[in-house]
Amino acid sequence: MKIYTKTGDKGQTSLFGGKKLPKSHMRIDAYGTLDELNGWIGLLRDQTDIEEVRDQLLEIQHRLFDMGSSLASDPDKNPMPSKVKDRDIEILEEAIDTFTAELEPLRNFILPGGHVLVSQAHIARGVARRAERKVVDLSLHSDVEEIIIQYLNRLSDYLFTLCRLFSHRLGVSEVKWIARKS
Repeated sequence: MKIYTKTGDKGQTSLFGGKKLPKSHMRIDAYGTLDELNGWIGLLRDQTDIEEVRDQLLEIQHRLFDMGSSLASDPDKNPMPSKVKDRDIEILEEAIDTFTAELEPLRNFILPGGHVLVSQAHIARGVARRAERKVVDLSLHSDVEEIIIQYLNRLSDYLFTLCRLFSHRLGVSEVKWIARKS
């Protein structure tokens, strides 16, 4: 099977179900951003040696792919469910709570930096927030499972806490935001 089909050469792509849309359509943008986020999560997974986090990140990648598959299906032709469950959100919350118990209380806004892995986790968090905005925008025009938005919201919290955990475990100082005096 060839990877190139040439069917998208004129700026169109097909949803599961056959419906064609321009590649710039908000639905394509939403699941494309999930795909981008999945790449950043994979990079984090490849670079951390914290086995528990590696396992969590792999599970997150699977859920992102499930969500992308759901968004890539034709909403007018029996759309594919995302398969994301309330338990998936609870797992993120439990990880956030576990990480937070190991960290100093947050007293400042934190900037990306301090270590490459920390910065990459901040990028992943930013992409997660953008993915959430894209999916919310899509939901204003088409049916989207609410749990997808909830999961993405919690995922950005997880990634922020992961940034802090990486800084802590790597022994690097968090880069604190300092407001300009005038």
